[in-house]
Amino acid sequence: MFSTVSPIDMLIGIGLGSIVLWHVVPVGRTKTRLIAQLVLFAAMTLVLVGYDLSPVRFEGFRGSGPEALPLQAAKLLWWLHLAWALIGLVRIYLVLEGRPREARLLQDLVVGIVYLGMACSMLAFVFGVPIGTLVATSGVVAILLGLALQSTLGDVFSGIALTVGRPYVIGDWILLADGTEGRVAASNWRSTHLRTGSSNIVVIPNSLLAKLALTNVSRPNETHFMMLPLRIAPTRMPSVIVEVMRAALASSNAILQTPAPVVVLLGLDASALAFELQFAVRSPSQRVAARNEVLDRVYRHCKAAGLLLALPPTGGFAGNHPTEETVHPPTVTPLELIDAMPIFGSLVTAEKAALAASAVTRSFERGEVIVREGERLTNLMMIRAGTVARQCNGEPRGFLSPGDCFGETGLLTGSGEACTLEALSRVTAYALDQNAFSGLLADRPALAEDLALHLSQGVVSAPNGANVAGHSDGRVQAVLRSIQTVFHR
Repeated sequence: MFSTVSPIDMLIGIGLGSIVLWHVVPVGRTKTRLIAQLVLFAAMTLVLVGYDLSPVRFEGFRGSGPEALPLQAAKLLWWLHLAWALIGLVRIYLVLEGRPREARLLQDLVVGIVYLGMACSMLAFVFGVPIGTLVATSGVVAILLGLALQSTLGDVFSGIALTVGRPYVIGDWILLADGTEGRVAASNWRSTHLRTGSSNIVVIPNSLLAKLALTNVSRPNETHFMMLPLRIAPTRMPSVIVEVMRAALASSNAILQTPAPVVVLLGLDASALAFELQFAVRSPSQRVAARNEVLDRVYRHCKAAGLLLALPPTGGFAGNHPTEETVHPPTVTPLELIDAMPIFGSLVTAEKAALAASAVTRSFERGEVIVREGERLTNLMMIRAGTVARQCNGEPRGFLSPGDCFGETGLLTGSGEACTLEALSRVTAYALDQNAFSGLLADRPALAEDLALHLSQGVVSAPNGANVAGHSDGRVQAVLRSIQTVFHR
């Protein structure tokens, strides 16, 4: 059969058939496409060798006109399929290596080199173009292009260096020496894209990035350490103030407790005790929330312990600074706590004063379990001092600090506590019982709706122990019915 078909026609047929097969086989079957391509390329090579049509030497144009064109087309197809076979092998190798970032770089490099080499081979062995003269001429052109594209080439080679060195990968959070920071969103030959904390994209040329000192915050993990300087008036002994700061850090939910936060004394003078809080957060993106919470906890614990914030440092000594001998630490009364709590925001001054008058002081020692999960508290507890740890199903669920309250669901709705509460330090609290609220609800029934609205914003348990779910209006009505049931309204 092959005697009736010329070898050139066979080469052209196999080459075109390989191109058709490449488009017919699904894209996801990469290995199948590569194997078929290699088999057909091997068949083209056997035909060339069998009929003494060497693709690697220029034999002149056999004949002229129509006779020369098919042979040139056959050799061109062979060289093209050689390039595709080499590129396919490189891609398979890089995929098996499992290094996508290097794979992209090496693939681009290999593809460029292969196509350039194949183009030169086609010119030399198919068309007989003198490559030496062409290379000499292209060298001058390359010099001119290099001068014109100096900046772009600098970015490209810097991109190669960054890719090989792997100082970061896509998804890492990096900090540059000029203060720019963000998560690496994309990286290519020309530039690297960072997504900042404000969700903006910063495009940095690779040549500039290669010159800057770079800190990879994501390695070995994204744990990020923060330092927060503070100044406290020297109204108590430094050891007492340090313990208050440790309690503030221990009650923070947004920071990591392992490694343990540290309080560092920086200096002491007549106006202030300067210190630094050192703590870690799980990710750089949590720094703002952690800083805000730590400042809030410091304020609460300082107010609970009667500590005063120091004035900002000035150039000279002006005014009388409070000291341990001259200051009278303020006390936090039940009325002040009631004023600061959102749950009592709808009460008028007289109603708040009536509640404060009925408050009873309660104390819990460190490690004492205040209430267990599912048990009901019949008092609303307002934390005056100390820290309370919460655990749900044996898992930590954060802390309560001075100014927080607990027990409101049990007092107002008759349901059990969602978490076990344990005193992390010595805790002093003001307790309000149901009798204090009965009179208020009797005089002002609308107060029940305000309390129900506040309680429904969190996770509230129904009297039967089931969580109230569904639409927000449904939760409000369910809590309101529970309040009315408890107080027989």
